[in-house]
Amino acid sequence: MYLPNSKWTWLFVMTAVIQAAVILGLEAYVFADFQLHLHSFSDSASSSKTIPTFLSLYIFGFVYELILVYDALRLKNTIQIIGLCFCNIGLLIYGGLQIEQATQEENLWRQTKGIMIAIPCIIAFSSTFLIFVAWKLYDEFAWTIYKHISADLRMKRRYLTYQIYIALLKFDFFFFLGFTVQFVVIVTGKTDVEFALTLAAIPVTILILFFAAYFTRRENTLGMCAVILLYFGGLAYFLFKLVRMYQPSRAPEYIAARRSLTFFAVITILLILATIANAIACTINFHKGLKPHVMRPRKSTDDEKATELGTRVPGEGVPSRMMID
Repeated sequence: MYLPNSKWTWLFVMTAVIQAAVILGLEAYVFADFQLHLHSFSDSASSSKTIPTFLSLYIFGFVYELILVYDALRLKNTIQIIGLCFCNIGLLIYGGLQIEQATQEENLWRQTKGIMIAIPCIIAFSSTFLIFVAWKLYDEFAWTIYKHISADLRMKRRYLTYQIYIALLKFDFFFFLGFTVQFVVIVTGKTDVEFALTLAAIPVTILILFFAAYFTRRENTLGMCAVILLYFGGLAYFLFKLVRMYQPSRAPEYIAARRSLTFFAVITILLILATIANAIACTINFHKGLKPHVMRPRKSTDDEKATELGTRVPGEGVPSRMMID
């Protein structure tokens, strides 16, 4: 499916691509420098796991963000576009945590100080521009959603709830995966059972998120109830981990990445709470006429223009739009 052909769409894409290319290049340099000088670090045993995990996860974050940018624009999902702006701010905060981690290794910090400081600055500038372009895209895509859903305000709100829920699922995946990877690689003192269960949770989570979207589109109430129960299980898991990493008896196991794990755990908990609320709202909206709009494929840009030209009454000008409030 092609992207909408507008200047704001391409500005959003170009900003995200340029940001990712620059940050990935800088991160790759830091990663290579770290690997080449690993022997000179004061605590190479700990650093050999912690710092590469930070860098790799950061790199993956920007690659995943690019995928979501394409997905949001092709679907004209204004909610996901707004979510990407917040995600970029989250990556900015994570860049600050990366600086804190690098300062613990004097040699690495001395060699890459300028790059480490430049990365959050670049992301901050990009985030500001992305927010501005997202605002323009919000105006641009509102008319498309109006034509797709009709002027029924209640139906439009149901569709908005659905859009928020689907966008949340995509961000849930990244933050859950980010926490799990750090836990598996960095945290010490794990039992074999705990390690195996944590690894097994990754494919299970992917399946849960897939069926969560599937049951919502198909308006399967029983399936959604099961998914919501699983969300509560995930919420309990992250609350347990968050408390556990600050227990005096277990703190040494988490100390190497506790700030980063805390960041991911808190964000994931907030996302799960929002996901549960929207999952319940979507379930309440089942069998109220939204399904045909969700299942029906969007028209292409050319088709939309043709429809608009074909249905417009001469002399009336451009039809009024209804914004998603």
